[in-house]
Amino acid sequence: MASTFTSRIRLNKQGDGDNPNSWGVVLNDGVISLVDDAIAAYTTISIGSAATVTLSAVNGAGDTARSAFLEVKGSVGGTNTTITLEIPSNSKSYVINNKVSANTTASDIVKIKTAGGQGYDIPFGSIGLVICDGTSVFATNTRGQGFGTAASADIGTGTTDVPDVSIADARYVRSSVTANTTVRGDFVVEAGSLKVGTSARAYNPITTLTDAASITVDFALGNNFLVTIGGNRTLAAPTNAVAGQTGQIYVVQDSTGSRTLAYNGVYQFVSGAAPTLSTGASDVDILVYSTRSATTIDAALLKNFD
Repeated sequence: MASTFTSRIRLNKQGDGDNPNSWGVVLNDGVISLVDDAIAAYTTISIGSAATVTLSAVNGAGDTARSAFLEVKGSVGGTNTTITLEIPSNSKSYVINNKVSANTTASDIVKIKTAGGQGYDIPFGSIGLVICDGTSVFATNTRGQGFGTAASADIGTGTTDVPDVSIADARYVRSSVTANTTVRGDFVVEAGSLKVGTSARAYNPITTLTDAASITVDFALGNNFLVTIGGNRTLAAPTNAVAGQTGQIYVVQDSTGSRTLAYNGVYQFVSGAAPTLSTGASDVDILVYSTRSATTIDAALLKNFD
């Protein structure tokens, strides 16, 4: 049987009777040293202007594709905005240290892939493990690293790719912020207080309501609302009412005036008497409310703000 080579890391498999006087050299150089490279070798790959850098793959001798650790150096974004490291189409793992020193734009990419399979874009400045299944290249994910499921804690750049954090992490917010920061969901402070500094303010924007015969307020949209009424109206029971929510509803007469407003039974007034609006053209009244429960809203009308 003639000598052959293993399919994945190309080690020498000597045939029967081959190399009778040099089998030790073949074993040392063609097997043991190459296994050492596959387990522990650190190789630097310099990328240049070519779109594809093909890692060498040699049977029974040293090559770059066999190394366990690959350091990528150079720059991307000149002649090509995507530079591919092409590896053999064999199953193998690599630890990639992306030390590319310069990239022109955020869209510049260094990708590791086989000739025909799915590739992986190596983040600049990252060190990570990638795995090739013989066709495509995949990176480790947070679930494999013990950070939870990919659905709940995948770290990426999209709005859903943010890991869960605790309230303690709020202390890392920059002390000087010049742009708006949006927090979706509940922000709960327990056993303490939430303070607004002397050079800051806290406010809730006014949400404009759609005028209709029956006016519905969605309390999930905010605390403060405004509606200009163009006829006799009824203020319907609000949706998404939560006990403890307070705010105001501005009710503005149109240029004609004399419009009336009736109230759904969830609104409770002092002595059980529903108030009447100011009737002048463009008059402004404010209905101040406090939500006692989802079905009971205590309210008072402040009238005639011109």
